[in-house]
Amino acid sequence: MKVVVGLGNPGRQYLGTRHNIGFVVVEACAKLDPAAGWRLKFSSQCCEVRMGSETVLLACPQTFMNLSGNAIRQMVGFHKVPLVDLLVVCDDMNLPVGKLRLRAAGSAGGQKGLQNAIDQFGSNQFARLRFGVGRPPGQMAATDYVLGRFAKAETDDVDLAVGRAVDAVRLWVEQGVTAAMNRVNAAPEGSV
Repeated sequence: MKVVVGLGNPGRQYLGTRHNIGFVVVEACAKLDPAAGWRLKFSSQCCEVRMGSETVLLACPQTFMNLSGNAIRQMVGFHKVPLVDLLVVCDDMNLPVGKLRLRAAGSAGGQKGLQNAIDQFGSNQFARLRFGVGRPPGQMAATDYVLGRFAKAETDDVDLAVGRAVDAVRLWVEQGVTAAMNRVNAAPEGSV
């Protein structure tokens, strides 16, 4: 089994915000399997899907972003999944809108949900797919920016990038992190 976790905040007021793009990607992955059914488990909305020959647990923690690590630790511990079989999908303000970056391990880069997962495991040795949301304009606070919604002019780019992110998740599941990184990180805009 592999585990793919999208980071975000629960609640209707956060639907469609930049900070919830991890939820959007994971929910789009679930649509690949028409038999997928969501249920509340491990403090998360979860469903199991098939990707190639793999069973994949998809999860959207229902804790708030900064406490995501506890939910992730619960599901990984219960299923005895090694960290190499965990992928966390999150927003990244240091990447332009729609740009994807896949890494096998590394720092949180200021992403508090990712940092909480690192703290919970005492390790940063799990994959992460970062989805660019761009930088706040002018003097806007980072928190206000990530809790805001994408501009109408960004919608098409975001929708295309969500499709590329789903392809990136599938590549990670079916071919492993190295092959997926080689494709995702080298891909010209608009492809994976």
